Amino acid sequence: MDRSRFRSALRRHRLVTAAAALALAASGLLAAPSAADPGSGSGDAPARAEALPAHALVGYLHTSFANGSGYTRLADTPASWDVIDLAFGEPTSATSGDIRFGLCPKTECPNVETKDEFKAAIKAKQAQGKKVQISIGGQNGQVRLTTTQARDKFVSSVSAIIDEYGLDGLDIDFEGHSLSLNANDTDFKNPTTPVIVNLISAVKTLKAKYGSGFTLTMAPETFFVQLGYQHYGPGQWGADPRAGAYLPVIHALRDDLTLLHVQDYNSGPIMGLDNQYHQMGGADFHIAMTDMLLTGFPVKGNTANVFPPLPPEKIAIGMPASVNAGNGHVSTGEVNKALDCLTKNTNCGSYKTHGKWPALKGLMTWSINWDRFNNWEFSKNFDSYFGSN
Repeated sequence: MDRSRFRSALRRHRLVTAAAALALAASGLLAAPSAADPGSGSGDAPARAEALPAHALVGYLHTSFANGSGYTRLADTPASWDVIDLAFGEPTSATSGDIRFGLCPKTECPNVETKDEFKAAIKAKQAQGKKVQISIGGQNGQVRLTTTQARDKFVSSVSAIIDEYGLDGLDIDFEGHSLSLNANDTDFKNPTTPVIVNLISAVKTLKAKYGSGFTLTMAPETFFVQLGYQHYGPGQWGADPRAGAYLPVIHALRDDLTLLHVQDYNSGPIMGLDNQYHQMGGADFHIAMTDMLLTGFPVKGNTANVFPPLPPEKIAIGMPASVNAGNGHVSTGEVNKALDCLTKNTNCGSYKTHGKWPALKGLMTWSINWDRFNNWEFSKNFDSYFGSN
């Protein structure tokens, strides 16, 4: 996610279309349905360990910056939002692991609250059963934990932010060149690339420190997840080393994960399990991309190396809140078609899903600010579809 109004999908489009497409047979490649969710974390749960509602709405709040959407105070965020990601915590340098977070400067955001008012608003949201967490990264916040020292600094600095503001957990929104795979790192179940291994270790340490009530969410782009069906790392032809690079992180942390909400926007065309390319702009893209997560898929077409499905309770669909928020915005009608297909097997169009998941957790959007700019259309539609929380 970006601080600016728009973020071009051109770069990702070029990366996807430049890679050689593999001819994959559709039959026999799909994983079996997932087992029951084994639960998450270790240690004692903190006081704010209330479960999310059956269907949850996740939104990013522009907290450390302003843009064309305007600054929205946390206290003014409607009750529709069940998880509020504070955007963003950013590193002092790409490889330092030292994450810093602060409120938007008053010169940039004249209506910004004081730190005490902000902390009081966090407590008030939590008293309503909402989760408030720090989101690390965004387009401008490149984080590469290349060393164990950077890993340890990440843990200590993120802990300091969580403790100072009394937050519920962490959202990982690593983009750009934050995650990539070394040439000899070919097994997502046993990664060896330092930036991958150190991130997994850091998050597990945070989860162990704060206990089972610690919320952990991730917002990868499709390039880092679903593209792994075709391409994983640089490969023998020297493809982009970032292709599928989130897969080992998601897999290693799947038991600790609260929600995965892939950004189904700012994306190039991605091949689905029907071996057809799917493009942004309608329900079809969201259906195909989400079906891959709920069904599982062979990484790089290798049926002996299948990325297992995630339970629907851990999946939300990432969408832009308005045409201003990012490329790939769809109307509320298309949003509802995607939800109908995935939860009811109706309104599916040409793509045939591999199951029906009424327990699909919900939606994520960039962003709360852009939804406010658009007269709260996205969140109102969510409330109407699932019933107000």
